[in-house]
Amino acid sequence: MAPAGLGIQQRFDDLSAPLYEVPFCVLDLETTGVAPATCRITEVGAVRFTGGEQRGVFHTLVNPGAPIPPSITVLTGITHLMVVDAPSIEEVLPSLLEFIGDAVVVGHNIRFDMSFLNSAAVSLGYGRLANRTADTLALARRLVRSELRRLDLAALAAYFRSPVAPTHRALDDARATAHVFWALLERAGLLGVTHLDDLMRLPTAKGAPHYDKIALCDALPRRPGVYLFLDRAGDVIYVGKAKNLRTRVRSYFYGDTRRTIAQMLRDLARIDHRECPTELEAEVTELRLIHAHRPRYNRRSRPPRSPHWVKLTDEMFPRLSLVRRHRDDGCLYLGPFRSFRAARTAMTALWDAVPIRRCTTKAGQSSAACRFAELGVAVCPCDGTIEASDYEPVVDLLRRGVDDDPSILLDPLLEKMRRHAARSHFEEARELRDRHRAIVGAIERRRAWLALQHVGMLCATDADGCTIVVENGRLIATSGPTEQPPLLPTSPGARDVEPVAPTVGISEEARLVWRWLCRDGVRIVHSSQPLALPILPPRPVESLAG
Repeated sequence: MAPAGLGIQQRFDDLSAPLYEVPFCVLDLETTGVAPATCRITEVGAVRFTGGEQRGVFHTLVNPGAPIPPSITVLTGITHLMVVDAPSIEEVLPSLLEFIGDAVVVGHNIRFDMSFLNSAAVSLGYGRLANRTADTLALARRLVRSELRRLDLAALAAYFRSPVAPTHRALDDARATAHVFWALLERAGLLGVTHLDDLMRLPTAKGAPHYDKIALCDALPRRPGVYLFLDRAGDVIYVGKAKNLRTRVRSYFYGDTRRTIAQMLRDLARIDHRECPTELEAEVTELRLIHAHRPRYNRRSRPPRSPHWVKLTDEMFPRLSLVRRHRDDGCLYLGPFRSFRAARTAMTALWDAVPIRRCTTKAGQSSAACRFAELGVAVCPCDGTIEASDYEPVVDLLRRGVDDDPSILLDPLLEKMRRHAARSHFEEARELRDRHRAIVGAIERRRAWLALQHVGMLCATDADGCTIVVENGRLIATSGPTEQPPLLPTSPGARDVEPVAPTVGISEEARLVWRWLCRDGVRIVHSSQPLALPILPPRPVESLAG
């Protein structure tokens, strides 16, 4: 036994590390059989490498504490006489684990060897090994299947002209496996496999369509940012963000079986990217690019062609109306909403909470009250029995619920939801829950937007040292933790506050900015005006349950 004298280390866990920095330990075990629960290890062979250079060799016979079957002796040449004076696995394992250390464990059909090693480690109180593994059999299936009929270790060693032939002895097989592994890594390098995360993903790429296009990823950096897929006509077909651009984009080629991914890769002709120093900038850039290009494969996040708002009309007896344009008319608006359905849900929630007028009949034009008034769910002036002074408190209640105290609108919905749930009317309770969530989201977006509009220019930094500059709810500059903070532009003069965002894109960007500002550790460095919200926030339904 010749341990390399390495100290016990944590497993190597930097997936973005280049392969020349990764420690590998090529391992082979000989055993008394194929079942770890009933069979034992008889020989251990391991060779450790860093940067392609051999750094240590570990080899020892192991006394299994049980007879070696004749069939195993015929296969390996290991007899009971050879192991009778050898150390037991209890003596060998501490040194072996120290030798392996933090390395990625390599083997041919490595699951077999790891199953025995983990069984011994667990039984002796060490627990399962946390090391990552690389299997030369799986790599060969991906890289040389079309060149060889058999992919066993002997065939691969002969094909790659290993100076050591496998003999079913642990150290010889480990040395042969190491030679095969380096030859396979050379093949993998032609496919752009240069880092550990590439290597870990490569076996799963078997059979992935359009895999040859993975070469388009070669120029992508391992940095956060936004990537754009373009077709042959130069049109953007998909936009996404990633903390590691190269790793994320390459993952599309590793056997993703979703039909839309296969279609997207079929149309892909070029990949563009934009590096972003902060995660927030990546999110905002992704959003802006999606709204600018409307990529056909960004189906969920693609902007609507026409947003919707819920408007409190400017009449003697105001009512709620769904509109597609936000006008500067001084009326109360909620939105913008991505769809008519979302806006309708929010308007229905307001109807459930406040007895605002629902019918469109002019005041006093009907001889009888409308059905909403008869049911007692709305105060409607259609029969002329309601005066404007009697109706004004209803409108004030709605305005106060939106701008000052959301519980005015949310508590009636919650009470109705609880009553339905108590009666086992779960469908009705679920509908009320969805309406409750819709109005909470609409009020939160409106409050955050107004706060950002009032504050004007704002500069903030987080606990990681990332800095952002926001003007009226829109991100205008960022810097990473290792960069100089952006210079503050000249603060604009007084401007009118917009009560709601003019587009879905601007509204969603403001929501991203607000979410970042609400994180723990964020500190306001500068603001044109104090950043403040109304005292009473809307509470989600989950916190009110029970």
